Amino acid sequence: MMRALAIILSCGLLAGCLGLDPYRQAPVAQRLQQIDALGDCARLFQASDRLVDAAGTRDAQAPRVPGFPYLRVDRLLAEVAAQSHFTAPQAQAWSAALAALDSAARRIELGNSGHDAAASIDALTACRQLLALADQHELPALLEAARVPDDYSTGMRALGLYPLTRYAFAAGIRNWQRDTQAAFAAQAAADPFAAARRRYTAGESLDAVPTLQELPDLGLPVRTRQTLASLIVRHAPQLDIATASDADRPGALLWQRDSDERLRIGVALDQPVLYVRTSHAHFSGRWLLQLIYTAWFAARPPAHAYDVLAGRLDGLLWRVTLAEDGNPLVYDTIHPCGCYHLFIPTEGVRARPQPESIDESLFSPQTLHTPATHERVVLKLAAGTHYLQGVEIDAARPDQRVVLALRDDDELRTLPLPDGGTRSAFAPDGMIAGSERRERFYFWPMGVLSAGQMRQWGRHATAFVGRRHFDDPTLIDRYFERLP
Repeated sequence: MMRALAIILSCGLLAGCLGLDPYRQAPVAQRLQQIDALGDCARLFQASDRLVDAAGTRDAQAPRVPGFPYLRVDRLLAEVAAQSHFTAPQAQAWSAALAALDSAARRIELGNSGHDAAASIDALTACRQLLALADQHELPALLEAARVPDDYSTGMRALGLYPLTRYAFAAGIRNWQRDTQAAFAAQAAADPFAAARRRYTAGESLDAVPTLQELPDLGLPVRTRQTLASLIVRHAPQLDIATASDADRPGALLWQRDSDERLRIGVALDQPVLYVRTSHAHFSGRWLLQLIYTAWFAARPPAHAYDVLAGRLDGLLWRVTLAEDGNPLVYDTIHPCGCYHLFIPTEGVRARPQPESIDESLFSPQTLHTPATHERVVLKLAAGTHYLQGVEIDAARPDQRVVLALRDDDELRTLPLPDGGTRSAFAPDGMIAGSERRERFYFWPMGVLSAGQMRQWGRHATAFVGRRHFDDPTLIDRYFERLP
């Protein structure tokens, strides 16, 4: 019965999300009725979207803007707009950034669809420019529409009696925090798993430098590719993993066929990889660079027969928020399900007082001094669960450790298929199919769709009690303030 209920809830939520047709709102709704070049362009985008949806290759990282489906928005660009009083040049630069998100996503979606996308992309690029020119006086409507939908379901919370059931979940979260605090304390005293640990260290170069949003007129910092690559290498964490099985070895995600010849996402253990992407945080009135590193594992093995947290695929995201001088201010981390969010501040910040609430708030089991340029952060991970158990600083030195290749996280949106072509690791809902957890049948009253399932960047809800998103640019500022 619980399984049927969860399926009904999930389908209802997805139907609601997919039902938000971006072509029903002005100004594009009017454009579709026009018999001119603008109408042709609006219909071209609509036909492109229908092709993508029919192929099942929709990319969920940045949603299309209702009424402006040739533009896409993420939480960073939505917050840039919220923090700004646009001049005409600033509005143009911001709109161009929305257009760039759509252009990149459509290349991925059409390329993954199996169709020859080159001609379509050229035509869409020309139409995007024409529509943007025609809509340049629609800035108030665009600002209102350019918002990222919440990753929580109010309907699921209402059906699950959230105002009452959240108290039981809040107690469970406090228990996890106490256990985590104890694990960090034990690690600080003496590592009980030292003999089982295997050290992984990032390489000294990148296969490709990830994309960096650059809006200097709106305060987003600009870095040269060389400087960005240097910062990525410098701040890449080392992993000290207690290793009990192959499930504790990080690797590259890939499409593979299982024993029944079905396609599914797996992990190539012969390709140790640390994926990296960039973002920004609005902290103390300034926009600061963030570096996000992700390690993937093949599974979280069951600890016992009724382990509802176990399942295929697991991982760890490690984020570094940098000061203007390139030194870290705050570290924070989650798993790719959005779970287990904790913060590791440096001496450059202090915690803000938080209001009394049972909502999940700042949880910081450790502080860390700012590493010198010749030092590296070391993450101590548990076997099986891949829980973070502690963080240390060690000198950076070449030795016989396993080297992790640094690769662009956006590669996961166009992974090669065994028989040719490409497909995203993520389904149109932003999830990795096959990584579901049984916990989803118990946690749905908190409004998180398929709790425990691995998610795409931009889709990480990180609080069961309350509302919080990992890619919220104001998150660090909510919990910390900078020291002089």
